[in-house]
This record gives sequence, structure tokens and C-alpha cells, in this order.
Amino acid sequence: MPLSLWMSLAAICAMGAMSPGPSLALVLRHTLGGGRSSGVVAAIAHALGVGLYALLTVWGLGEVIERHPSAFRVITIGGALYLAWLGIKALRAGRGGALGARPTAASHRIAAREGLLVALGNPKLILFFVALLSQFVSPEMSSIERAIIVLTAMLIDGGWYVIVALGLSHSRVLPWLQARAHWINRISGVLLLGLALRVLAG
Repeated sequence: MPLSLWMSLAAICAMGAMSPGPSLALVLRHTLGGGRSSGVVAAIAHALGVGLYALLTVWGLGEVIERHPSAFRVITIGGALYLAWLGIKALRAGRGGALGARPTAASHRIAAREGLLVALGNPKLILFFVALLSQFVSPEMSSIERAIIVLTAMLIDGGWYVIVALGLSHSRVLPWLQARAHWINRISGVLLLGLALRVLAG
């Protein structure tokens, strides 16, 4: 793969990862609630979900969705319902939901599960990869080049959210955020519910 083409791919993946949305809200919530390690686990699990969609894209997800639009609709509705559930949970967490970071094996499992499901249940990710990432795939492309596309998308997404989790868990930043955890829960909840409604509205 030419370096110029890879740099274009990396720039598109970086813009997609850095755009605010449910993924950022998720990493923020798990970093506040479970500490640095929980935030990093959520970030890595999210990256695995992104990698799966990238893999499906290079295997022809766009063609599948075009031939079976009902399958895409099912994914869209399921993703919207999951985002709404996360939003309600964040609103119900209130003041105490993100206070006192205590990393545990259970919190890591929850962070991994939610990180993966938010990625897989986000229809915007499907559209992103089908509309943009598929532009870099051609029938004559080798398996190594396809693997580079998948790894680029996955590593950039995971790297960005790991940086976010590490930055949020800094000794000076985390206490400030935890003192305002109830507002962060409310904002995250409203954001997630708004995204869910927007997805259902098409």
C-alpha cells in the first residue's frame, strides 16, 4: 500500500475516532467509575469491535447491506435500543454512580462488554466503514493490504481512547471530574438518549 494512501486512511480513521459520541461517553464513564484500568479495558474492547467492522468491510459488508437492507435495519434498531439503555442507566446513576474509582475484575468485565457492544451496536460505524473505508478496498488488493486497513482502523481507535482514559485518570484531572460526576452522568445519559432517538429517526 502506498504511504500516501495509508496516510489518507489513517487520517479518516483518526477523524472518525475523535468525533464525540457514545464511545467517548462510555470511556469517560468507565474511567470515572472504575479507574484508569477500566477505561483502558473499555477502550481496547471498543477497538476490537471497530476492528470487526473493518474486517467485515474489506470482506464486502457494503454489498451485503445493499442486497439485504432488512439486516442493516435490524442492526440499527438494536444499536439504538442499546444506546438508549446505556443512557437511562447513566441518568439513573445520579451522584454516586461515578464516584470512588475501585477497579475490580467485575468492573473490567462490564467495561469490556459495554465497550464491545457500543462499537457493534453503533450503526454510524457501519455507515462510516461502508461509505469511507470501502473506498480503499479493491478486488485486486492483497490479503496483507486488507490486513493493514483493518489493523490501522483498530489501532487508531484503540490508541485514541486509551489516551483519553489515561488523560482522564491523571491525578489532577480525575478528582475534578469525580467531583462533578453527577453532571457528567446526566450529560452522558442525555447524549446517549439523543443519539438513540436520532438513529431511530433515520
